[in-house]
Amino acid sequence: MKAVVMAGGEGTRLRPMTSSMPKPLLPVANRPIMEHVLRLLKRHGLTETVVTVQFLASLVKNYFGDGEELGMELTYANEEKPLGTAGSVKNAEEALRDDAFLVISGDALTDFDLTDLIRFHKEKGALVTVCLTRVPNPLEFGITIVDEQGKVERFLEKPTWGQVFSDTVNTGIYVMEPEVFDYVRADVSVDWSQDVFPQLMKEGKPIYGYVAEGYWEDVGTHESYVKAQADVLEGKVDVDLDGFEISPGVWIAEGAEVHSDAVLRGPLYIGDYAKVEAGAEIREHTVVGSNVVVKSGAFLHKAVVHDNVYIGQQSNLRGCVIGKNTDIMRAARIEDGAVIGDECLVGEESIIQGNVRVYPFKTIEAGAFVNTSVIWESRGQAHLFGARGVSGILNVEITPELAVRLAGAYATTLKKGSTVTTARDHSRGARALKRAVISALQASAIDVRDLENVPLPVAREQTARGSAGGIMIRTSPGVPDSVDIMFFDERGADLSQGGQRKLDRVYARQEYRRAFPGEIGDLSFPSSVYDSYTGSLLRSVDTSGVAEAGLKVVVDASNGSAGLVLPSLLGRLGVDALTINPGLDEARPTETADARRSGLVRLGEIVASARAAFGVRFDPVGERISLVDERGRIVEDDRALLVLLDLVAAERRSGRVALPVTTTRVAEQVAAYHGTQVEWTTTSPDDLTRVGRQESTIFGGDGRGGFIVPEFSSVFDGTAAFVRLIGMVARTQLTLSQIDARIPRAHVLRRDLATPWAVKGLVMRHVVEAAGDRFVDTTDGVRVVEADGRWVLVLPDPAEAVTHLWAEGPDDASAQALLDEWSAVVDGAGR
Repeated sequence: MKAVVMAGGEGTRLRPMTSSMPKPLLPVANRPIMEHVLRLLKRHGLTETVVTVQFLASLVKNYFGDGEELGMELTYANEEKPLGTAGSVKNAEEALRDDAFLVISGDALTDFDLTDLIRFHKEKGALVTVCLTRVPNPLEFGITIVDEQGKVERFLEKPTWGQVFSDTVNTGIYVMEPEVFDYVRADVSVDWSQDVFPQLMKEGKPIYGYVAEGYWEDVGTHESYVKAQADVLEGKVDVDLDGFEISPGVWIAEGAEVHSDAVLRGPLYIGDYAKVEAGAEIREHTVVGSNVVVKSGAFLHKAVVHDNVYIGQQSNLRGCVIGKNTDIMRAARIEDGAVIGDECLVGEESIIQGNVRVYPFKTIEAGAFVNTSVIWESRGQAHLFGARGVSGILNVEITPELAVRLAGAYATTLKKGSTVTTARDHSRGARALKRAVISALQASAIDVRDLENVPLPVAREQTARGSAGGIMIRTSPGVPDSVDIMFFDERGADLSQGGQRKLDRVYARQEYRRAFPGEIGDLSFPSSVYDSYTGSLLRSVDTSGVAEAGLKVVVDASNGSAGLVLPSLLGRLGVDALTINPGLDEARPTETADARRSGLVRLGEIVASARAAFGVRFDPVGERISLVDERGRIVEDDRALLVLLDLVAAERRSGRVALPVTTTRVAEQVAAYHGTQVEWTTTSPDDLTRVGRQESTIFGGDGRGGFIVPEFSSVFDGTAAFVRLIGMVARTQLTLSQIDARIPRAHVLRRDLATPWAVKGLVMRHVVEAAGDRFVDTTDGVRVVEADGRWVLVLPDPAEAVTHLWAEGPDDASAQALLDEWSAVVDGAGR
């Protein structure tokens, strides 16, 4: 006997899950509903099957193919238009006219004994046998009454409670003889229960009802879809589950990686090649699909998660459905009954209320509170660029496909035949993405100079040697699973705001230039990169007195690419240097704040025991440095800025220093004491670079270990800052602790407040209004200066749903009071 699987319905009640996926492909316990149906047919010997398809038919055909993987023989009957339950089967008449056949829905979950159903049909000599089952609520189904012999006496489709006369309903499973086709008109919409069966009963044809025992769930609503998952996990339905039951009710599929410190409380299912980190908690009735990543601190309870989903740290998912290829970012909360469609982005700390529907390809802003469905609206990312270029989680937000499109857009902003310098840090992710970038550049008629793994300052300096621009890919500082794609201009500096907007526009329009075959760009690998860099550096920066001073320093390369340039530099500098952690460590392309701190403590111990003049610790890409004084004490980044400022200003006695508005106003006192002046800039490195290029600028820094040495470069360069510091310490003959001691103490405190994008402008207006008659500086954000000199800066983040606050006072208590006062203003405006 052959079977017919009805797989053409649109499943409108299940949207947005069925907006981009046909209902039969919706996964139940990580396997499409229709696959459960086909496996049931095979168990009962029905291996020859016709599948009727209409809505998104190609997806069904592509998934199941000819059925060979299931050990079945599948053919397809395609409907050009909806033909109804009977019309769909009539459309497959040619394949079914030889013998009795079984009709079953491709989107109902069941384990009925089909063999016994077929036996009943043959024994009764029926033209049609309707498979029935008993349900507690028959309102959504067709009620059927049968007599003692099983002959159908009456049908009623979807009754009201006043019309309910039975709890026995039609499951949509039938066994039929081919003569039934005589009662179905071709190429029009015909329904079995409403059109064909009443006619058969009118003519007295043998229609029987078989009351089946077992499980049956018509997966037609979100509630029934979630219930079906729970029923499979509870063992209420006899279906096959892939994987291994490692403890009662806890199923883990092949290749899944679950940390021993993750909390699993079954019944639950974790799909193949999923990854569950330590500290994640997965509770009962949760289904995690294939290739899903569940980060530490995430909590899932009664959640159904489709394939290739990223679930960020501290996120909370309860009773919801998450569509495939969706990213749920840190601390997002999705409540009971919510459904997120395919390929959505749910931002950090956002809240999606219960029963909200978010349709496919939508973006929920970080910090947003969503209590109505998101159907037509689509807020894409406002800008590609953040504070560090284009940043995101590797293979979640930043994929090889994105890297190719970005590089193609960047190439399109340049002339054909231009040269672009590429570089990376020592991580595997950066290496893989850089290869994608190079291919896209060459395919856009751009020649590429690839530096491979070099420190970031070297990449910038080499870009400035005749390239039209550069691209550096590195691991995001302090975030091991994220990467930054950084774009440089012809000077090796970050792209200006105008350059970023131009790249943004080309990327958004997807108007990428492609080269003709004879225009494909060249790829070269320049040699002697470090020798040329150090030679240029030592020619530019004053190192007089270093050899005579006999300084001893300890240099920590942090197992990063900074260590690649040190051998060439230290030998020519003529300083007694002890280098620690010089080798590359692919497993640690960046470092957390705790790892950096512990590294500085170890550096301090070595400096003190070696009686060195000071210690310097590079970040893994050589862009920033941290200092330890001769006693082994850590010089905090904000103090290191003041120490270098004091040394530079004391030596130069004139000129300007570039500092962001977040810097303590003690810097003004230090600069003025030595006859120099401060030019305040925005917090953007691009703005610091702009001032650093000006002829009168003698120094720049951001208070976070980034220093500009204008005589060599206008960008942050840890190696140049180190060389300049050695020269100044040698000539001044003062220790770092002595210099630090003569600088007044600063009291600057910082706080970050979550602020939804929609109210950021409102918040800033409230801040200006609250300032009243006080002095207001709008260099970057809004800085409000009190009459006694205390100040607070309120600055909205350009890339995240956050507002940053800084406050400075004569002591910590005063600064804290000011910070609390203005935090209340920001919070009040955001509500």
